[in-house]
Amino acid sequence: MRKATLKGLLAHKFRLAATALAIVLGVSFVAGTYVLTDTINATFTNLFDEVTQGIDVAVRSKEAFSSQGTEVRDPIPATVLDGVKAVDGVKVAEGSVTGFAQLIDKNGKAVTTGGAPTLGVSVSSAPELQAGTTLREGRLPTGSDEMVVDAQTAEKHGFKVGDRVKVLLQGPARTFTVSGIIGFGSAGNLGGATLAGFALPTAQEVLNREGRFDEIDVVAAEGVTPEQLRDRVRATLDPRYEALTGEELSADAARAINDSFGRFLSTALLSFAFVALLVGAFLIFNTFSIIVAQRTRELALLRCLGASRRQVMGSVLLESLVVAVVASLVGLGLGVLIANGLKALLTGILNFDLPTTGTVFLWRTVIVSLAVGIVVTMLAALMPALKATRVPPVAALQPETAFAPTGFRKRRIVLGLLVTAVGVALLLAGLFQDQGNRLVNVASGAVIVFFGVAVLSPLIARPLARLIGWPFAKAFRLPGNLARQNAMRNPRRTASTAAALMIGLALVAFVSIFAASIKASTTKILDQTIAADYILNTDTFTPFSPELAERLADQPELEAVVGVRTGAFKQDGATKQLTGIDPLAYDRVVKSEVISGSFADLASGGLAVKEDVAKANGWRVGELVALQFPRGGTQQVPIKAIYKDNSVNGDYLLAMSDYQRFYADQADTQILVKARPGTSPDASRAAIDRVVTEFPNVTVRDQAEYKAETAKQIDQVVNLFFALLALAVLIALFGIVNTLGLSIFERIRELGLLRAVGATRGQLRAMIRWEAVIIAVLGAVLGLAIGVFFGWTIVRALRSIGITEFALPVGQLVIFVVFAALAGILAAVLPGRRAAKVDVLRAITTE
Repeated sequence: MRKATLKGLLAHKFRLAATALAIVLGVSFVAGTYVLTDTINATFTNLFDEVTQGIDVAVRSKEAFSSQGTEVRDPIPATVLDGVKAVDGVKVAEGSVTGFAQLIDKNGKAVTTGGAPTLGVSVSSAPELQAGTTLREGRLPTGSDEMVVDAQTAEKHGFKVGDRVKVLLQGPARTFTVSGIIGFGSAGNLGGATLAGFALPTAQEVLNREGRFDEIDVVAAEGVTPEQLRDRVRATLDPRYEALTGEELSADAARAINDSFGRFLSTALLSFAFVALLVGAFLIFNTFSIIVAQRTRELALLRCLGASRRQVMGSVLLESLVVAVVASLVGLGLGVLIANGLKALLTGILNFDLPTTGTVFLWRTVIVSLAVGIVVTMLAALMPALKATRVPPVAALQPETAFAPTGFRKRRIVLGLLVTAVGVALLLAGLFQDQGNRLVNVASGAVIVFFGVAVLSPLIARPLARLIGWPFAKAFRLPGNLARQNAMRNPRRTASTAAALMIGLALVAFVSIFAASIKASTTKILDQTIAADYILNTDTFTPFSPELAERLADQPELEAVVGVRTGAFKQDGATKQLTGIDPLAYDRVVKSEVISGSFADLASGGLAVKEDVAKANGWRVGELVALQFPRGGTQQVPIKAIYKDNSVNGDYLLAMSDYQRFYADQADTQILVKARPGTSPDASRAAIDRVVTEFPNVTVRDQAEYKAETAKQIDQVVNLFFALLALAVLIALFGIVNTLGLSIFERIRELGLLRAVGATRGQLRAMIRWEAVIIAVLGAVLGLAIGVFFGWTIVRALRSIGITEFALPVGQLVIFVVFAALAGILAAVLPGRRAAKVDVLRAITTE
């Protein structure tokens, strides 16, 4: 039986080619994702190992606040350093600081990254602590007007030793002389970040760390292990601070980066890989269903010769296993190429520079990729294998192959309705209920809905095919009418073929609707909430000097200038985000409906909270709430105002006077400007531009420009999603090619008879072409319907975060249907040629 199976597999190798290709593409995406993220994780791990070389023990604040993907800690008073130096076994101890510093290139433009920070750091004066850095050229800075630059930034922007370079800081910008170029082991920079290094006193001055350190680095005396020294230092520290060995520091830094970035990237990419595999599963199921139907006589003969039902089922599953193993191995090999492609895609579309080192290919990647490919294939082939066991021996006596029935069973309807109901329930629970893991519920619900609709789709495939095929029957007469009848003849096959495309286009439609809804909601928010005439920020959303807002406030053409700052705090142990504002000017640039208290009361300090937050916590105006900040620890902050949600204020607004006390870094993330009444737009814009000229990292936009820029940024993300979903759509198109190609084998006599009664080769090609178009458009229609439903539910669920407008991009949705039709034409090329080459005499005499 095994030999018969392998011979049958070789005989049908071309029929299984598209199936194997679907597995290859899906598995390669999984493997590529793991290769890319493992490589990035290894890069950061190796990088921090290099940077922390020479550090035996590090001291820092214990409490960490997660803010915009980075950990923020309160700087350490300089007095702690004296206590560390006094610990027995300490050879060298030195403080270090890190902060915001952005270089200006030789063309006067701010040096930006694709998302990595622009860092200013102190450079150690102790040789023992310089092991993590490599001086490539020049010397380390010693004077107050000197700095070093990382090698990659220097090479990219042409900085050389002796150049005078302007640096943007939290305070006024300053110009420094490049005294040297540094690297980090073999790396030219710190994971894509730009770096300006200063002597410690200068760094403390320009990075707003006077009298404080972000970290104290310690070198152990000879004969003292890092662990011993760590324990000794820890015993002398205030409980607010912690001591770690250099290895622990490196591992923690790599973990923080990998948790915030690597895990997100891996989850996102694996989600798209799952979609590709789900689409591929439909292709696999369809292919094996058709092959089993076409081999009815063959399987019946095996039963006549004594093969048991188990042997027949094992034969089909063995075929699927061989295909899965071979295709998964090929996909695993292509994973490295996919990893490089994903990196280029992220860099090209999002301008996000991803650090890499030598390719990392772990055994985990091999095991998971092979397991995924084999399991998905075997599960998809299970139902066709069960059908194969139901072939009776008497079928061997039939003159023609008995193909799959075209009717419907009640249990299919009941099963489809139950599955769809469960999926919708999970989806709605994830969207509207706080219990359980909402993300898991939404994802599970979406997948189950897809399966439910796929089960039910044959019920509507015939009427939809009749409706969609009507124009083709009228326009193209015989070929169009035959294509319409073929699509209607076996609604199960038509539906399962269209289901693969349905999934891809449902997600594409959902992304388009979601993006259009975000744009519409943003426009509404700006129109109804923002009273400012101009909005200033950086293109990469990095902070910038508050000096800009101070200088703008002095311009007579401007009525109100408000710098906005963001920060993390903790409430009952949970990290949350707040916005620091100038309460006196804020009301002039943002329209807020205060229902209790007044923003003016924030002038003396305090907190304003959103109405929903106040109700959830039982807070009232005048009440003191305990909040934990990076600086100063837990503070009792009075509530001065409660406001209705306007999608701009967020949940918490903190008076700027308090923000300056509770946070070490003082940098604006946005400035809102309102022109003075009676001032022309040209005059107010000119006043802003005069000041902003000295802050090249900041971009000025009026409301119309800001809306356009927001739409552009949304489109960039959407394009990335479309590029990743293209793989699923491509697999679905292979499914159409495969289904049509396999159907040629079962329609040999039909095609021969058509040729015998006068049909031309061109008419046969046209028949296959329009059948493919009908199937593709059917899948597109079902996909758009599901995509619209998903889009509506998500928008409804996200009203609380400002996505209030449901928008249908009708033009884009129509384009998707047209694209599906064109893709159907392309998918029909090879099957159409095969149909046209059918030998008439041989076809009509074949039994």
